[in-house]
Amino acid sequence: MPQLAGVFPILATTFREDGALDLDSQIRLVRYLLAAGAHGFGLFGNASEGYTLTAAERREILQAVVREVDGRVPLVVSSGHTGTAAAVELGRQAEDMGASGLMVLPPYLLKTDGEGLLHYYNETGRAVKIPVMVQDAPLMTQVAMPPALLARMVNETPNVCYAKVEAPPTATKTTAVVKASGGAMTVFGGLNGLFMIEEMQRGARGVMPGSDLTAQFVAIWNAVESGRLHDAWRVFTQALPLIRFELQPGLGVSAMKHNLVARGVIDSAFVRHPTSSLTSESLAELEFLRTWVAAEPQMAVDA
Repeated sequence: MPQLAGVFPILATTFREDGALDLDSQIRLVRYLLAAGAHGFGLFGNASEGYTLTAAERREILQAVVREVDGRVPLVVSSGHTGTAAAVELGRQAEDMGASGLMVLPPYLLKTDGEGLLHYYNETGRAVKIPVMVQDAPLMTQVAMPPALLARMVNETPNVCYAKVEAPPTATKTTAVVKASGGAMTVFGGLNGLFMIEEMQRGARGVMPGSDLTAQFVAIWNAVESGRLHDAWRVFTQALPLIRFELQPGLGVSAMKHNLVARGVIDSAFVRHPTSSLTSESLAELEFLRTWVAAEPQMAVDA
């Protein structure tokens, strides 16, 4: 089973101005992120606008990304669903198409209890041979998963061995999950890397931010891993204005895409409804922040 660790940007889904998929931009984005040092990718998460994609589009994108990556880094595919049987089927399809792991939201429409969540993740994990990451994102799902429940999942359900902790305060939750599971559950951070450094210091082994600040997050990762906390905080502080701007609910994906367009990586910042597009005022604010935050971190990515 592949070991997942490091910076796994959630791959933005690129569209043309008419809203159709833009696979040429998609491949350029993959190449850009690999060059920036990404250790893997997340696909079809919130920052991918996965909620706007048809099943056929998901297959088309995954096929193109698998072909381009060609095994160089792991691909973690979001496959959760509001129903258990549907989540199982999505997971099987993703594995068959080349996914290295699954990131699985809990059922969030008709909510279940702890035993129901164990059943859901047990069925999902039993259906595949790749690792399953539980997405603990109560701000989005309104589903609470306490550390003791996550520990039961890693000990009682097959292939469930990761958790993406997005339940604030995330650093505190990271400590609690690591302790409750006896270190058996590997924690990744989310929330666009806002508390990445604290999470790593408390045992997190990965982070899944958006697509536009990957070089910065890789530089932070390398610095923390080698014990250079002052360097890590220097790069983080430099990037913080954009990290903060992109955490505005509903606006982050548009901001990330505009940043990638400004760098010439993708052709269009189009987002699909119901994702919000930045207003002219927000675009002006974002453009100012891009002049404040350097395009690349002021330290070597491979330091």
